[in-house]
Amino acid sequence: MSHPRLPLAYTLLATAAIVCLLFALAVGSVALTPSQIWDGLIGQESGLSRTLVAELRLPRALSAFATGGLLSIAGVLMQVLLRNPLADPYILGVSGGAAVLALLAIMLGLGGIWIDAGAFAGALGATLLVFGLAHGQGAWTPVRLLLTGVVLASGFAALISLMLALGPDSSLRGMLFWLMGDLSFAGRPLAHLGLLALSVAGGLLVARQLNVLAHGELQAEALGVAVRPLRIGIYVASSLITAVAVTNAGSIGFVGLVVPHLMRMWIGQDHRRLIPAAALAGGSLLLLADTLARTVVAPRQLPVGALTALIGVPLFLVLIGRRRRVN
Repeated sequence: MSHPRLPLAYTLLATAAIVCLLFALAVGSVALTPSQIWDGLIGQESGLSRTLVAELRLPRALSAFATGGLLSIAGVLMQVLLRNPLADPYILGVSGGAAVLALLAIMLGLGGIWIDAGAFAGALGATLLVFGLAHGQGAWTPVRLLLTGVVLASGFAALISLMLALGPDSSLRGMLFWLMGDLSFAGRPLAHLGLLALSVAGGLLVARQLNVLAHGELQAEALGVAVRPLRIGIYVASSLITAVAVTNAGSIGFVGLVVPHLMRMWIGQDHRRLIPAAALAGGSLLLLADTLARTVVAPRQLPVGALTALIGVPLFLVLIGRRRRVN
């Protein structure tokens, strides 16, 4: 049965994504008109418009959109895995593990690929560590996984605090910006957009199983769903998606928490509708936040993670208030 709001919802979300993209291309140290943006996109000759649009603003904008979409999909998967609508991609310590090795690379004076490699290795290492400890000798339950992740995340946070306290002053600003999210050096937007499309497609393939699992493991098993392989697949997929997002943009919170929750309230619980909507909304939110981060106090840039928190905290409180009144 078709959801009555679905066509309108997707139309509004797609329109918002296009508007946010055009806004990101138009504003900055040099404002561009629509004709200049068009020339920058399709122009054959080199010039200021071409440099600003095709070489600087467009790659960063596409990276921001892809990262926001990936974080939102990871949030959707994590909330199904833990059966908790307040779960987000960072609750299992994935970002903490990424931050530890990325900050270590910065402290050692390394840059570029070494920071990316450290973040990705740290995220995957944290994933394996949480999974191994949560499984142990007994049953692997959402509660056990959640508690293990929270404890390890606290341990990673303590290590990060020590590294910030002991790190050289010359590296401190870069370390703080990475921790609060920074898309200044985000690259490979087409690769990240491809991963986003692949994540949406994969999520749609298992959407029916996700719908059943969201109502409980016993019901899912009774309906013939292979619960254990599905849970492992959700955990691995959400962790890998989060690892890529963290590697690309640093630690950015609230996108994977607020966006899935908002989309569920708007278009319902069906993951066949929720996953594409969350990808569009999360990408638009982070794209808008990144545009504001680089323009509000230009020529200085703000950490994009701070802006997503400033947007996400009041929005989330409003959502919680509405849900309480409904219940």
